[in-house]
Amino acid sequence: MDVIERWATGADLTEGVAERLMARLVELQAATEGPVHLCLTGGRIANRIYDAFADLVPDSDLDPSRIELWWGDERFVPTEDPDRNAGHTLALLARTLPVTSAHTHSMPAADGIADADASALTYAKELGDTVFDICLLGLGEDGHVASIFPNHPSFEPTTHTVIGVNDSPKPPASRISLTVPTLSRSREVWFLVAGADKADAVARSHDGDESLPGGVVRGREKTLWLLDRAAASGIPYHDCTF
Repeated sequence: MDVIERWATGADLTEGVAERLMARLVELQAATEGPVHLCLTGGRIANRIYDAFADLVPDSDLDPSRIELWWGDERFVPTEDPDRNAGHTLALLARTLPVTSAHTHSMPAADGIADADASALTYAKELGDTVFDICLLGLGEDGHVASIFPNHPSFEPTTHTVIGVNDSPKPPASRISLTVPTLSRSREVWFLVAGADKADAVARSHDGDESLPGGVVRGREKTLWLLDRAAASGIPYHDCTF
């Protein structure tokens, strides 16, 4: 099931998605005794949402000890490199959310002799058959998701759950990414997109353009398109929830 939710501005999107994410995580925790698996994405809009989410934690019913954090992709750079997605995300969340190594599954960094391909295998072993309850994704102007790019080897059919990307069209060239099949085994996929420059990719992806990674990744139970007005401008207004 695809659901489109449209906010007037990027700021409204940030606050609205943070509140929606908190409510859904609390709801999922109430429905199960086990952990809730959340797959995170990088990017400006995602980091603003994480910052707003952190503000909600102290007064919420969220049990941080029952949240498992994963990543959809990562730049294969040293741990302290500011380009790493995990560094920004954890700095924002850790303001109010207790973050422990036992429940935080960051992708390997380029601190040793392993390359991106070997590090992808390491992450695949850690991931195993984990199914994400919620997988957050951005969407590039070219329709890429995570580090899966159109017209690129990363988008070729594969049985792997995690791959090394060694010639990324976007810098840095070396990355690690979950694959399309892995992303699509998530129960819910939430696309977080803001800005008019993404409108064409949003419209084509929502319509199921199979030439774009965003056009084929879907949640097993639900796919949410969480957009500001500019990003949603290519989708008929009557298709949007609000």
